Amino acid sequence: MIEYCRGKLPNFMVPKTVVFIEELPKTSTGKIQKFVLREMAKALGSTRLSRM
Repeated sequence: MIEYCRGKLPNFMVPKTVVFIEELPKTSTGKIQKFVLREMAKALGSTRLSRM
C-alpha cells in the first residue's frame, strides 16, 4: 500500500502507517465513529506498519 502511494502521490501525502482492521466502528445509524479511529491511532504510537 505504501509503495503504491509513493508511486502515485507526492512524498508529503504518503502515509507513514497503514492499519488493516476487520470492520470500521459504526454508530447504530451506520455513520463511522471517527473519534474511535483517532483513539486507535493514538494507541498505536509511531509504528511503521501494523495489522489488527
